[in-house]
Amino acid sequence: MKLENQNLNIPDISVAELVKQLCSLYGGATEAGIPYSLLPTPFLWGPAGIGKSDGVKQLAALLAENTGKRVAVTDVRLLLFSPVDLRGVPVADENRRFTDWLKPRIFDMDPSDGVINLLFLDELSAAPQSVQAAAYQITLDRRIGEHILPENCIVIAAGNRTTDQSVSYKMPKALCNRLMHYNVQSNFASWKEWATQSGIDSRIIGYIGFDNSKLCAEPGSSDLAYPTPRSWTFVSNILKTLGKDGDLNSCHAMICACVGTDTAIAFETWCRVCDTLPSAEDIMRGNYRSYPKTQDALYALTASLTAAVRDKAEKLRQTELDNVCEYASRFPADFATSFFKDINSLANARLLLMKTPAMRDWLVKNKNRL
Repeated sequence: MKLENQNLNIPDISVAELVKQLCSLYGGATEAGIPYSLLPTPFLWGPAGIGKSDGVKQLAALLAENTGKRVAVTDVRLLLFSPVDLRGVPVADENRRFTDWLKPRIFDMDPSDGVINLLFLDELSAAPQSVQAAAYQITLDRRIGEHILPENCIVIAAGNRTTDQSVSYKMPKALCNRLMHYNVQSNFASWKEWATQSGIDSRIIGYIGFDNSKLCAEPGSSDLAYPTPRSWTFVSNILKTLGKDGDLNSCHAMICACVGTDTAIAFETWCRVCDTLPSAEDIMRGNYRSYPKTQDALYALTASLTAAVRDKAEKLRQTELDNVCEYASRFPADFATSFFKDINSLANARLLLMKTPAMRDWLVKNKNRL
């Protein structure tokens, strides 16, 4: 993987860091009044399911929060387009002497000052080269034919590499040089922060914490189902639908269908470990004092406690957080550090956390760990 990226001659980056960098770039341009057209168009390379599309959605939400403007995302899957689709339908002018082109609806954007338009050209590398050539104008000149993008429009493109076992055409060098290239990679710490805040099933977070390689695996040549951040989100939604306390045997086939049979069996075995752990609700009530000893159980329990605090939302009470933090402060240092970092990322717990005696005591003893 590293050798391949060196051959591509572009930087590796996680989704979280990508969102942070691009938000800083476009937020700075917005504040300084610098036209977006002067900035290079980012191209996000990476395997299917890594989180490129979701990263663009996160960027839109963060830009809206930081700038106070409405961010409208237009998601264009170029694989489904032809060059004519991008330019629009030709019609005769009123004198029937020349041809006009009706603007495609995807380019019907609000030019108002209180709006930022984000045009996301996804699957660009999977589009035929004739469509890629049509994208020249959009990425560099910010126009297609006579249709000009408004000044408040940001353009971002994405696609799979030719090595990703997906439909992908080699990009012409002329187009490459019009773009700012990133190699988007899976990163457990980045994904865990997102998953914790997004309600991903705690058993999945704990399992991948124990074995980071299961976050995004390279599929075999004949594999149809394999683990990626996207397919784990599918599994989480299945588990939520069937209920956390449901029998995993009833959804075994569906989990296999998302992440592959081998990974599904390993995950379900992990879940049986979770079933033997203390109840998060009991710990919140201060009714439990025994601690697991094995690493797999500690990963599972840390994720379960974090999810329990998150799911309480605004109903979380100070005493409940006190009990959880007092319990977790007795974990081995690495696990306690991971727990307190995760809890600190939750908006509903952040203010209460500083009033928690166990947290304050732990910080005094471990001030260099956070």
